[in-house]
Amino acid sequence: MQESVPHLHVSSGFSARYGASHPHDLVARASERGIGALALTDRDMVTGTVRFAKAATAAGVKPLFGVDLGVAPHLPSTEARRRTPVRGGAHVAEAPFRATFLARDAAGWARLCRLVSCAHAEAFAAGAPPAASWEMLGRYADEGLVVLLGPVSEPLRALAGGRPDIAEQLLAPWRQAVGRGLRLEIVCWGLSGTGPGSVRLAAHTLALADRLGIPAVLTNAVRYADRSQHRVADVLDAARLLRPVDRRRLDCGERWLKDGPTMTEIAERVAAAHGGGRARAQRLLADTVAVAEACEVDPVRDLGLGVPHFPEPSVVGAEAGAGGAMRLLRQRCESGMTARGLDRDRRSMDQLDYELGVIGRLRYEPYFLAVAQVVADVRDMGIRVAARGSGAGSMVNHSLFVATANPLEHNLLFERFLSERRSSLPDIDIDVESARRLEVYDRIIDRFGRERVAVTGMPETYRARHALRDTGLALGIAPATVDRIAKSFPHIRACDIRSALSELPELRELAAEAGRYGPLWELAESLDALPRGIAMHPCGVILSDTSLLDRLPVQPTPGGEYPMLQADKEDVEDLGLLKLDVLGVRMQSAMAHAVMEIRRTTGRAIDLDNPDHVPLDDRFAFALIQASDTVGMFQLESPGQQDLVGRLQPRDPQDVIADISLFRPGPVQGGMPALYIAARHGAAPAYPHPDLEPVLRDTYGV
Repeated sequence: MQESVPHLHVSSGFSARYGASHPHDLVARASERGIGALALTDRDMVTGTVRFAKAATAAGVKPLFGVDLGVAPHLPSTEARRRTPVRGGAHVAEAPFRATFLARDAAGWARLCRLVSCAHAEAFAAGAPPAASWEMLGRYADEGLVVLLGPVSEPLRALAGGRPDIAEQLLAPWRQAVGRGLRLEIVCWGLSGTGPGSVRLAAHTLALADRLGIPAVLTNAVRYADRSQHRVADVLDAARLLRPVDRRRLDCGERWLKDGPTMTEIAERVAAAHGGGRARAQRLLADTVAVAEACEVDPVRDLGLGVPHFPEPSVVGAEAGAGGAMRLLRQRCESGMTARGLDRDRRSMDQLDYELGVIGRLRYEPYFLAVAQVVADVRDMGIRVAARGSGAGSMVNHSLFVATANPLEHNLLFERFLSERRSSLPDIDIDVESARRLEVYDRIIDRFGRERVAVTGMPETYRARHALRDTGLALGIAPATVDRIAKSFPHIRACDIRSALSELPELRELAAEAGRYGPLWELAESLDALPRGIAMHPCGVILSDTSLLDRLPVQPTPGGEYPMLQADKEDVEDLGLLKLDVLGVRMQSAMAHAVMEIRRTTGRAIDLDNPDHVPLDDRFAFALIQASDTVGMFQLESPGQQDLVGRLQPRDPQDVIADISLFRPGPVQGGMPALYIAARHGAAPAYPHPDLEPVLRDTYGV
């Protein structure tokens, strides 16, 4: 009895509306059941790869990386297409066909990523689902990959249709394209007949493998971690196919992550049906283990997990070789300090030297050079741009004209932005005119090249309303009723549906009739946070070196304008990629339009960033703010802000900064605005400890 059998074909929830379990749940079950190696082979995507790799590494499970990809049909020869009644009549198998690709090493993973990218690009152009063409397979599938042909592949479809002769013909081009990496995938769920998962097809597949000398492997084509989740798979099928659950096509309930003894029993059952006995079952399991042992993709070394990948310094003008990037960065910073009149200020120059030392030790010079280049390019295009967030606390950013404010004048901490004690990458957000945001994207791609740039993907996950809609459709509930139920719920997580029914007064009527809808509530909750699809992130742009497309695939955005990385923003940071948030701000567009109209009507050119043109202590502006007349003022126009500025009565920019800082969930929940306003208007400030008074004096102890 084999105690540990690796699973080579596993779909997670990142197979949108197909897989029923999150990657970390699959890994947790694998660890509990003694499964030493586990693959993640989502359909047409690798979006779950990073979190799967992290979970597997933490749990001590060997991660195998792959994809379950659509494959274009291979047109058989004229002789094969001719009707031959003696051999069973014409063979007609309809697409889609699929195959599973596993990466054996770094080169194989790079080829897999390129294959997936090409399949998505070609599919978008054709308006069809992703499918690898035979030209793509010839280019990418011959080295570094193991390819599993299972029950939904074209050859085994022919075998299931009673045409082993056609199956052999269809395997010939696969053997030519893939070579020694080809495997036939045995899947047995104990079903009758000759379809996928049947004992008969599994036995026939094993016989075909022996006849042709192709190794066979055993998988369970997993869709969910636990047996009890098969009903969730039915709901996902219905949502994907836009029809109610078909009771004739229910999931068999066997596609769960089975332990070693259970998989051994399946191998013995298939071998017995094949006629090979226990020895053949042991060889089938040994060949399965051998594939898992041959796949040696290291998450850190080969995926780049946790290792920074910035654009090459030469792209932004630095000399090749050690120290070239730092020399250029220091030169540009010192030039900027001179331009800002800070080159003779010892405190400012000391701060610059300190920051450059930290940046150099972390080897982040290319990061700052790349961001500075982007900001300079945006300004050259005549587009308003401003940095926001903790990056404003850096003298390097100030000297590079990325950030406007002098951090020393405003007591801003560089360590909040970047620290040697923190492993996370620095994060610089830039605000640009919303009307011209996509022009900025185009300029970034022109500057750094498509081999280094992609936009961030954003998986769209199930929340309460979407989960109720899809589950209601699957259960055949009337659309009008489903719509009424879904709209009754606030925007909450799907896992909170039943607790909301019992606790929220506005759902009291719905709770009274909840029993009518049977398993709706439980099934809808089970969809919580499962991806429904992937969309373009509204502001994230990725900058990397030329290895980007060898580490993750890209696909066209829904509009087709940009390459979109198959990863979300958290995964991007784990991969050490430079994520630049290019935020389209309508107020920036409004300001640019106002300046343009003033120039058109009066001939006067105004520089909004020049305090001589726009004084920061303008009395009329502060009179409007104190009167809560802030409609149209950036970050001050909401009803809550109007109330706060009316009570605070700001008199200078520092007061406005304090107001915006106070109007956040944490300070509001902690009662900080009331304490600050009271002290601001004369009450004695309260300090948590006397030693904190020098630090908190400017904010009245808050």
